[in-house]
Amino acid sequence: MSFYTSLNGMKNAQTDLGVIAHNIANAETVGFKKSRTQFADVVAGSAFSNPKLMVGIGANVESITQNFSLGPVEQTGSALDAAITGDGFFVTRSGETGETFYTRNGSFETDEGGFIQDGSGNRLQMFPTDAAGNVTSTTPQDAQVPAQNAAGSAFAGLTISSNGNISASFVDGSNEVIGKVSLASFIAPNGLRQVGSSNWQSTGISGAPKYGGPGEGLYGKLLAGSLERSNVDIGEQLVALITAQRNFQANAKAIDTATQIGQTVINLRT
Repeated sequence: MSFYTSLNGMKNAQTDLGVIAHNIANAETVGFKKSRTQFADVVAGSAFSNPKLMVGIGANVESITQNFSLGPVEQTGSALDAAITGDGFFVTRSGETGETFYTRNGSFETDEGGFIQDGSGNRLQMFPTDAAGNVTSTTPQDAQVPAQNAAGSAFAGLTISSNGNISASFVDGSNEVIGKVSLASFIAPNGLRQVGSSNWQSTGISGAPKYGGPGEGLYGKLLAGSLERSNVDIGEQLVALITAQRNFQANAKAIDTATQIGQTVINLRT
């Protein structure tokens, strides 16, 4: 039995090493959130077993938990970069498939159609507003910049304020609020499914998203011209890496010891 107990221990340590390696590899990925492997002991017995003599049969991976703590904020100076200084996720939608994604990566740009999008072509979602910046609908829609204003003046630039208002400026010197950035929150963010590129999707475990504007209730304000970097602490991950490596080695040594004991029993002479 000790062979399989230690073998499971090695597999668990290998899983832990994989999670840590993934964290370290994404230490410079904007909006990335680190994960942690949680283990649970396994005990087998029956109602007739003496609880004082029960021997455990190893451990298994109970969960790989995501940590959504705030990462360091870096100032970039780009008008379309934005960091959330609290809870909430940016909402984006694929222009091709219509899939909805949630992200902490606030690095955006405009495409040839005037849509504000991330590096993967997913369009930022906003609440429509009137000219004064008052929200007119709580249903998110694609953020799109008009090529010109009502007077026929061409588009000149774009800014995002701390309350999420997206303002377009035009050649004639006028400014117009075209919408308000919509943020999403979840009752159980650890249940979000990672889909890559610092994006998540909702699941039955995370619950349905609740939408709101920056600075409203539990939603953090936006910091324009900044990005939230990965929350991975390299020093912490290197210590965890050493611990996982020692765990793997200890289980391997236990298998070696069990092999030696078995060989000794086989070689016994009467």
